[in-house]
Amino acid sequence: MTFGSRLAAAMDERGPLCLGIDPHPGLLDSWGLPDDADGLAAFADTTLAAFTGVGAAIKPQSAFFERHGSRGIAVLERLLADARSAGVLTILDVKRGDIGSTMAAYAEAYLMDGSPLAADAITVSPYLGAGSLEPAFELAARTDRGLFVLCLTSNPEGPSVQHARLADEAVAAGVARAVGERNAAAPRLGSVGLVLGATIGSAVRELDIDLTAVRGPLLAPGIGAQGATATELAEVFGDARSQVLASTSRGVLWHGPDGAALRDAAEQARADVKAALRG
Repeated sequence: MTFGSRLAAAMDERGPLCLGIDPHPGLLDSWGLPDDADGLAAFADTTLAAFTGVGAAIKPQSAFFERHGSRGIAVLERLLADARSAGVLTILDVKRGDIGSTMAAYAEAYLMDGSPLAADAITVSPYLGAGSLEPAFELAARTDRGLFVLCLTSNPEGPSVQHARLADEAVAAGVARAVGERNAAAPRLGSVGLVLGATIGSAVRELDIDLTAVRGPLLAPGIGAQGATATELAEVFGDARSQVLASTSRGVLWHGPDGAALRDAAEQARADVKAALRG
């Protein structure tokens, strides 16, 4: 099965929710864990156990593992392997973007069968030009994995690039169009999606982006701690709501380290987004 097909099935079965695993220093401290590889390992084990079976996917943030060097990367490798064994889809948040052989090497690191860091999908940045991602597009298609391409982000600096106009369309609209072309033959949900912040307000309408034409999943970070509510999802994404995979991290993670409390918070988040997107 393609990544898009696997994700669509998981969204139908377990809800359109992606649960972030972001072991940043403040969370480790609030959980009473040391800010080192041992703390990371405990955090990863607890979150995976709590989130398995809740939501369609998990999304580890690679940076918080990378900051601990090789031992942190080893924890990330084990988390990805354990999730795979548990049947949990993984979206590794790495936001890689480069050119030529360097982009090909990044693709092999995260999308190649047998790679220690292989995930079901990764996030990538198209802002060296969407064509620079070709090695990742090709390898993801070959290994039935997925990509989530940054389109409209919630940081205040984003619009200076993403809203800029080239010829007759905004840069972000061109990214969305290119992704839609990749998914043109997909029967339901393509394997190449977009990242659109849940707090972007009216940007999709203002930039005249047809999200239904993307024919892929729309990863929407920003639920909970970043301020977006489940109700805003319906307002931002309109007719493309069925494609949205809502993502929450700190809004749920602050309920740790108790595993039962984490699971309860994840299940409540799932109920909220399901009501907004599928209700």
